[in-house]
Amino acid sequence: MVCACAIRGIGRRLAPGIGGVQQLTGVALNVAMNRRRLVGKLAALAAAKVLGMPTNGGTAQGARLPARLRPGDAGWPSPASWEELRRAVSGRLLDVRAPFAACFDDAAGAQCDALFKSLKNPYYLGDEVGLAQSLGWVDAWTLQPSAFAVAAQSASDIVAAVNFARSHALRVVIKGGGHSYQGTSNAADSLLIWTRRMAAITLHDAFVGAGCAEHSQPQAAVSVEAGASWGQVYSAVTTRAGRYVQGGGCLTVGVAGLVQSGGFGSFSKAYGTAAANLLEAELVTADGVLRIANACTNPDLFWALKGGGGGSLGVVRRLTLRTHALPQFFGAAFLTIKATSDAAFRRLIGRIVSFYAEALFNPSWGEQIGFGPDNVLVIAMVHRGMSQQQAEAVWHPFMAWVLAAADDYKLLSGPSILAVPARDFWNPEVLNGVPGLVLADARPDAPSGNIYYATNAGEAGQVLHGYQSLWLPASLLATEAQAGFGDALFAASRHWTVALHVNKALAGASAEAIAATRDTATNPQVLDAFALLISAAHGPPAYAGIPNREPDFSTARQHAAAIRRAVGAIEHLVPQRGSYLAESDFFEQDWRQSFWGTNYARLLSVKDSYDPDGLFIVHHGVGSERWTADGFTRL
Repeated sequence: MVCACAIRGIGRRLAPGIGGVQQLTGVALNVAMNRRRLVGKLAALAAAKVLGMPTNGGTAQGARLPARLRPGDAGWPSPASWEELRRAVSGRLLDVRAPFAACFDDAAGAQCDALFKSLKNPYYLGDEVGLAQSLGWVDAWTLQPSAFAVAAQSASDIVAAVNFARSHALRVVIKGGGHSYQGTSNAADSLLIWTRRMAAITLHDAFVGAGCAEHSQPQAAVSVEAGASWGQVYSAVTTRAGRYVQGGGCLTVGVAGLVQSGGFGSFSKAYGTAAANLLEAELVTADGVLRIANACTNPDLFWALKGGGGGSLGVVRRLTLRTHALPQFFGAAFLTIKATSDAAFRRLIGRIVSFYAEALFNPSWGEQIGFGPDNVLVIAMVHRGMSQQQAEAVWHPFMAWVLAAADDYKLLSGPSILAVPARDFWNPEVLNGVPGLVLADARPDAPSGNIYYATNAGEAGQVLHGYQSLWLPASLLATEAQAGFGDALFAASRHWTVALHVNKALAGASAEAIAATRDTATNPQVLDAFALLISAAHGPPAYAGIPNREPDFSTARQHAAAIRRAVGAIEHLVPQRGSYLAESDFFEQDWRQSFWGTNYARLLSVKDSYDPDGLFIVHHGVGSERWTADGFTRL
């Protein structure tokens, strides 16, 4: 079993490190942050004067605010006001501590060392209110704790938090799984609405959405609260109940964020995206109202939630997703090949491209094919509905071609082709029995089912160096286009590892998957793309200002430049750039076109209907072009 976000680990193995270290000091970082804050306040002051609004932080209830407030600003809630909120949420208001405080006090101390060891456990990261799965992105963002957090356990907790933030002009952040590469689940000086503790899972034999009794037939489904992770959902739906639900590849990813972003999993070509399988959502909108959204009730909001991006339209409380009958088998194919020369690697790339087009371009196969600078091809794919013998037969022609050229190609690992009963594909007891496949949450009180793929260990607590993605049209697989496409892949691999995530695009999918995904907010380009090209790099846990634990800024910038060159070597083959919003470049220029294409105008209209004052703003989210990058000042 392979995790959909594991390719960055593959990239680290394939790409040699680039030398040169130039670290920035924490003082320099703080100066830059203070300068940005000053600029933001000056912009807010100017905006207030233009709009004829008060400049002391006070506003009339319901007035259109030019800026959000920070601690120390006039109008920031008094201690008594925070206590009122604490009572309203039954004591679940948290004063968020700075997670790295122990390290700033004593960087060489035992507490700091223990913290950095814990940062490699994704379950620890998820359970700490002041942390997230990534610690930052060099030159983009750095993890900053909120001022306060509501650890929501009910819809009423969310309502109270939303109403408080709106009435006091506070910056709002929403966090469930905390896997956002874009840093959208953290913001300094904000009120965090934290849904981690809401993780109930309910199975339905015959679900009908609210208001849909006369319009739809009952169907099997599962309702999942916003804080649940996909490992928990697979355990309940597949391992115990024998059904399939379309979710993410990484077991620790949060359910709500993935669905709202579109939601590709290993088997998207068979079942469509997670958003395409959404039947109903319950969420609190900016007016503090708990709403149901489905095809019959608030259908515009329902459509926007299906790929419109997490954190832009409201705070999701619960999602209900369609479930499917399980095939007899799920399985995987792993293989790593090293070419002995550049010319041989070119031929190998050409062969895997043609082989994919002939044998794997269908709903049965998903996941990744990676191409590295040291002439290494990594195949890490999954399949559905085939026995081990059937899967081996699919790969036989390719393996025969490789083995016939023994002087050109060396097998570094594999081929390892397997199939297991589909019900066991995510079964922790089965996965724990495969050496080196998964790691366990090592905390003494951790549930036994808290496992994660070993290939994801490098991502826990990561600092991103660069990340780019690009949907590739299926026309590149046409016989007459394959040679040029192969040449471009080779050229890209000279700079950095690139990978084809063939499960994160819908060309070649089942007719049902394509039809369901067409009715989502995701960029329609996904329907004609056969793969999402990804090139990325990251470093270990680090934080600016902590001696000997700062990010390697110089190397990170070199990695980012190499990634840009790698993707640039292929981008000219794509008529219109499109990118998956959850796995994309923080610095994406034309992000509205890339993420949503022709759907953006409709999304913005829905945003204006349910959040006209922009309470919910995230980086490169719907409507964020109207706000400064920190989300505090209206432009």
